[in-house]
Amino acid sequence: MSEIDFQQLIDRYYTPLYRFALSLSRSEVDAADLTQQTFFLWASKGNQLRDRSKARSWLFTTLYREFLSRRRHEVCFPKVGLDDVREEEMSISPTLNAFDRATVLQALREVEEPFRAPLTLFYLEQFSYQEIADVLEVPAGTVMSRLSRGKALLRQRLLSKKEVLGNKVVAFQSDKGEESHG
Repeated sequence: MSEIDFQQLIDRYYTPLYRFALSLSRSEVDAADLTQQTFFLWASKGNQLRDRSKARSWLFTTLYREFLSRRRHEVCFPKVGLDDVREEEMSISPTLNAFDRATVLQALREVEEPFRAPLTLFYLEQFSYQEIADVLEVPAGTVMSRLSRGKALLRQRLLSKKEVLGNKVVAFQSDKGEESHG
């Protein structure tokens, strides 16, 4: 892979990978480290990928595996923080109301990781069920189940925030009325 191709890959996938890493790690520093490590691994092993159209899935899968590896390491060797640094707000779209974006992202950060990862990949990165299944190394049915449960958890958190914040958060519509059979 040429240096120009590598730079184009970074330009195209850095932001989505960083957002995914931030949603997993809940730390800007850790998200930046995970993203950098993913591109380092691509630079050293990406040439082994036979089908270049799979680069996106390879990058997200590698980032997720690196996150899990670091998390396992932290269980054995916990971090000792000297001071609590408040995370900056994660940006998704400039057209969204900043207050609503912050509220939704905070609620997403509060959702447990097995549900947060599929929600992030599906709604923020527009991955298909199969792409998420490939990244997380679980069956597509598990992805659908985690998305359903994750949406319920996120909805619960947003509705509780709505009570606290007033009517600044729009409630989700139930998915049951939208399903069609046949």
